[in-house]
Amino acid sequence: MTLFFVINILIKILSNYFLSPPVCTGTKNALSSTGTPVQHYNNLKERYTGCEIVMGNLEITQMESDLDFSFLGSIREVTGYILIAMNQFSRLPLDQLRVIRGSSLYEKEWALSVFHNFDSHSGLENLGLTNLTEILEGGVQIVHNRNLSYAPWINWRDIVRDSVCINNKYPTVIQNHTKVLCLCISVTKTVCAPQCHGHCFGTNPNECCHTECAGGCIGPRDTDCFACRHVNHSDACVPHCPWPLVYNRQTFQLEPNSEAMYQYGSICVPKCPGHFIVDGSACVSSCPPGKKEKKKNGIKQCEPCIGLCPKVCEGTGASHRQTVDSSNIDSFINCTKIQGSLHFLILGIKGDVYLNIPPLEPEKLKVFNTVREITGILNIQSWPDELSDLSVFSSLTTIQGRSLHKPFSLLVMKISSLTSLGLHSLHEISDGSVYITQNKNLCYHHTIDWSQIVTGNRDNDIKDNKPQIKCEEEGHVCDPLCSVAGCWGPGPEQCLSCRNHSRRGTCVSHSPNGECLACHPECLPKNGKQTCQGKGADQCVACSKLMDGPHCVSTCPNGVNGEKGQTIFKYPNAEGHCKPCHLNCTRGSQIAGIAVAVFAGILVLLALFVLGMLYHRGLAIRRKRALRRYLESGEPLDPGEKGTKVHARILKPQELRKCKLLGYGVFGTVNKGFWIPEGDSVKIPVAIKTIQDRSGRQTFSEITDHMLVMGSLDHPYIVRHLGICLGVSLQLVTQLSPHGSLLQHLRQHKDSLDPQRLLNWCVQIAKGMYYLEEHCIAHRNLAARNVLLKSEYIVQISDFGVVDLLYPDDKKYVYSEHKMPIKWMALESILFRRYTHQSDVWSYGVTVWEMMSYGAEPYASMHPHDVPGLLEKGERLAQPQICTIDVYMVMVKCWMIDENVRPTFKELASEFTRMARDPPRYLVVKVRNQDFPPQSCTGADESHQRYVKGSHLEANLEDDDDDEVLQDGFATPPLQLSPTRSHSRLRMTSYKVRCLQYTSTNISFMFTLPFTLSLDSVRFFFMFLK
Repeated sequence: MTLFFVINILIKILSNYFLSPPVCTGTKNALSSTGTPVQHYNNLKERYTGCEIVMGNLEITQMESDLDFSFLGSIREVTGYILIAMNQFSRLPLDQLRVIRGSSLYEKEWALSVFHNFDSHSGLENLGLTNLTEILEGGVQIVHNRNLSYAPWINWRDIVRDSVCINNKYPTVIQNHTKVLCLCISVTKTVCAPQCHGHCFGTNPNECCHTECAGGCIGPRDTDCFACRHVNHSDACVPHCPWPLVYNRQTFQLEPNSEAMYQYGSICVPKCPGHFIVDGSACVSSCPPGKKEKKKNGIKQCEPCIGLCPKVCEGTGASHRQTVDSSNIDSFINCTKIQGSLHFLILGIKGDVYLNIPPLEPEKLKVFNTVREITGILNIQSWPDELSDLSVFSSLTTIQGRSLHKPFSLLVMKISSLTSLGLHSLHEISDGSVYITQNKNLCYHHTIDWSQIVTGNRDNDIKDNKPQIKCEEEGHVCDPLCSVAGCWGPGPEQCLSCRNHSRRGTCVSHSPNGECLACHPECLPKNGKQTCQGKGADQCVACSKLMDGPHCVSTCPNGVNGEKGQTIFKYPNAEGHCKPCHLNCTRGSQIAGIAVAVFAGILVLLALFVLGMLYHRGLAIRRKRALRRYLESGEPLDPGEKGTKVHARILKPQELRKCKLLGYGVFGTVNKGFWIPEGDSVKIPVAIKTIQDRSGRQTFSEITDHMLVMGSLDHPYIVRHLGICLGVSLQLVTQLSPHGSLLQHLRQHKDSLDPQRLLNWCVQIAKGMYYLEEHCIAHRNLAARNVLLKSEYIVQISDFGVVDLLYPDDKKYVYSEHKMPIKWMALESILFRRYTHQSDVWSYGVTVWEMMSYGAEPYASMHPHDVPGLLEKGERLAQPQICTIDVYMVMVKCWMIDENVRPTFKELASEFTRMARDPPRYLVVKVRNQDFPPQSCTGADESHQRYVKGSHLEANLEDDDDDEVLQDGFATPPLQLSPTRSHSRLRMTSYKVRCLQYTSTNISFMFTLPFTLSLDSVRFFFMFLK
């Protein structure tokens, strides 16, 4: 490492790099060459001999092997790219090269490109870039050099930021090479301490190069750099050269800097080379757009254009461009100078049928508003009838007349529509005279003193126009504010000169100084009052924007150079005055910027919020339509089944996604999942019941026939079947009820259930079972666990028809304690395996008992195989505490031994509908949850009789069906039944309803009636019924 430092110091001392380094211009020839090989070599040698900085690209191509390239040994820096291609030499002596800046790249990618440097006998063997330490922009391409072997072993990561492509003998691409690296290259970046943000001259944290260094250094100062990252100013690397103007804090003005220098490539020079132009603080080869070249004090400078920048355009009069017409009018856009003449002939204005040129639109003649000078003549022999003057040339100041039409340079003839010339800016006709004739309506021309405009002694020919006397009679005279020099037309702005005063080209009657001059643009205009006291920015009465000291400015000084190299930052206060920022500020005051950024951010967030709402609303609408399409539209299961509206489908296994396990029963498990219809992206939440059928499976046609019946069911109190999946195990897909089962709800909310809701549920279950009865479907497994909540006030029956799917043959359905719900089954179903709608009535009675007992299990302490014997003896479930004898007797009727004596579902629906109109009369409930008022003790709550929209998936899809629920569930009159049996009611105490405290310990599967009947009499009653 010590040897490394010594070598760097010696190189620094011997090179004398910063003492006015010779600069030369590079080339842009790429792979092409000029002249013979000898001439090409001589041009290269002449260009780069003694050169240290190449301003541009270093291109060495098509050179032979026996040539001497020692003249390249002085080059230390290349601002563009280096191209070494198609040569035969073995080594290139670029040993002093340290930096390639890459301001321009070969093929827009490579700062160093070396390829195809060999022939049959020789070729490039050594790059010779022993001191190259940094490539600021661009990558490295070294390919197809047959004899080059060492390039892959260079530590390119220490030199270049972009990609490195090496492909010579062996086809490889090197990005981050991890093998042993070549030690002949100086490493100044990858060995640095983490505290260094660039190069270093050692491995310690205090051995970092200055941030302005490029290519390494020999010390920490900005004067110890091998090369500069930005510019070199007097042996020091700095971000920029001294500005031409500095801010004076006493005068609040930018003043010339006596130490100003200009950036020429990467060095600061006191004067730009002769073929360069000064633009601000830089030397440029040409002015940028919006500026023009102007020589000032012997120095060529770029200055902003006032209005349009000069643009020279070709005139007319040549054989291919005889007149201005619609085919060439656009070529005069933004022209300020016409090189030649302008001719307006009848073929241009009216159109040329032979050449298929349409007539010229008068509106397009406004392109000549920018023309200030014509070097030839202005010849107008035809003009649009819509235009009464030549005001489209309102900016024309000079007609030079270098080429004349006979002796004339301004010709206006035979234009009957002209009433005035309107050339109020024309001040000079350098050569030639004026020819204005046969314009029968033209006035004002006789008032003009042509001697002030036309130079020379030529005579003008102005005749056969409208007589002066007639013009004066018609009032076509100059404005009184015009002088005796005449005018170009009506109005004070058409005067050649003013009688009194002029303000911005318009004559006025009076002015304090004789001529109205414009105030500074930063002055605040004051109508009817004095705006300024002079033309300077410090003479304003008030500023339109901000004030810096006595001067009106558009923005406060921010980052401008001050005296002694200081940087000035100011901010505007509330009064609009520019105040200095705190000394610790480095980037000025950001308050205004932060305020604007915050306001813009709020607007962006608001816009994003609105767009997000609209987007989500669109998604919701599309999802709603998709759900309506899949959940409400009916279609046949089989194409042959026409006219049958079936809501269920045969689904594929890949259309279903199982998620959370909701529960399990005697026939399988139930999962929450999603149905994703094939070819659609909508996800429909569903319940998937997987049935374990180990005893035999029906055929596909049998299952389809059964699903044809189940899938066609559509009722408010029946869970709709959406489809069936015939995979490894049978899967039934139904609507998802997010509120769960009725049994679970009863147990979790028993303290807040009121009589109205319980009786409504009884009505709904009875009507749903009556709907199944009408469609000849026996449920076989009705229980509270198989009743789901669509909302807190609506229940739906599920799991109907499952047994029929698995066991259509009664012989397959044998007695099993695990698969038979013994405690809910009728006695004939247990003993004789006979299932009818009347056996479902028995199960309905047990379900009502579960509801009135808040989810208690029937015969909780008994084994299922003991239940049949108990039922044969006449024992039944006990009366729940909240039930009056009226409700309990309805349950008892459902448990009659003779199935023909049991009530039908139609009768049950009518009976519970009647009770639901006066709930406290039939159920005695005390609502224990204080969040709910004890309405069961005071009367039916009418609010519970209204339909409450739940959070079910289809709540927004079944509005029509829900209206039917409102009418059918709570407010319909009783069904027409046969004459009812005795409705004499035995009450527990009296007719008056009282709130009782319910305890589960009083429920017994061996009932004991809490009224005057003895247990023996009840048993006798049941034996009699049997």
